[in-house]
Amino acid sequence: MKTSLRVSLALTLALTAGTSPAATLTDDLGQPVELPHPARRIADAWYAHHSLLMTLGAGDLIVATVNHPADRPWMFKVQPSLKQALQAHGKTFSSEALVARRVDAIFVPAQDPDVISYQQAGIPTLRMQFDDFASMKRSLLTTAQVVGTPQAQRRAQGYNRYLDAQIAAIRAKTASLPESARPRVLHIQSLHPLKIDGSQTLIDSWIRLAGGTNAAAPVTGNMKEVSPEQVIAWDPDVIILGAGAGKLEASDYAALLATTKAVKNHRVLQNPSGVFPWDRYGTEAALQIQWAAKQLHPQLFRQLDIVAATQAFYQRFYDYPLTASEAARILAGLPPISG
Repeated sequence: MKTSLRVSLALTLALTAGTSPAATLTDDLGQPVELPHPARRIADAWYAHHSLLMTLGAGDLIVATVNHPADRPWMFKVQPSLKQALQAHGKTFSSEALVARRVDAIFVPAQDPDVISYQQAGIPTLRMQFDDFASMKRSLLTTAQVVGTPQAQRRAQGYNRYLDAQIAAIRAKTASLPESARPRVLHIQSLHPLKIDGSQTLIDSWIRLAGGTNAAAPVTGNMKEVSPEQVIAWDPDVIILGAGAGKLEASDYAALLATTKAVKNHRVLQNPSGVFPWDRYGTEAALQIQWAAKQLHPQLFRQLDIVAATQAFYQRFYDYPLTASEAARILAGLPPISG
């Protein structure tokens, strides 16, 4: 059989099966990764990346996970197949265990030290990284290539269009706001120790898009430890507490931070948390920007029903019929009711 005929036949068979043929892909660090065939059994070593696979309708392909039901109860409720997946202790999988489970590909965070171990075991390893909306959209498209089905491609494109539409709608109302109308927002990732999110982060992107300014902009990067005195000096108008940060009034810094405008004006907000914390690196960032815009500028976004938006998002992108009461719990940063 001539080479061109063999290639044509392989492509035809792959398309008939609804999948893509073998390919060399490029991960988020620009490194080539040989993928012999579309992945049907996936290990995921990046906590946030699970939401990308779920958005593609491929959550049931995850056979090894670093997430746990106690930490991500909504993730396991929305994607119950994860309960049967191998759960890592910490962030590391045994390469032997992944080979035994016939893993076709593994996604890892960009600087994962276990990459070499996975590669030596012959597992296609994709290093994933995004820190703004554009790179998140690119990462979703790469993930869809790994899954290799027309459905995954359609859903990646559909999500990216949805995200673009939300960004455009919010920017149309916030772009012209003068500096004086933009509240200074401090996002606290942890109270013990006190850690904040600075500039050049996805958090900074949604704060600015939603019509605020990042009070911690002089600091670069995620989860940077600061002193309470620095927070007092920044004197934010709004404090947003990330999922798992705890309650400000119960922290060691309650008395110190009581002098800030945010506390005095009762503008300390709990960030929503669903499949993944909305404020961080998952596809629910498309909901986060809507929630943040309404919180910072309620008059500009009076028509936005965030409960309905959350329900529609979960149905469309997670195939989950979220009830209004469940949406309310997610918006309050609460876990699902057990049972």
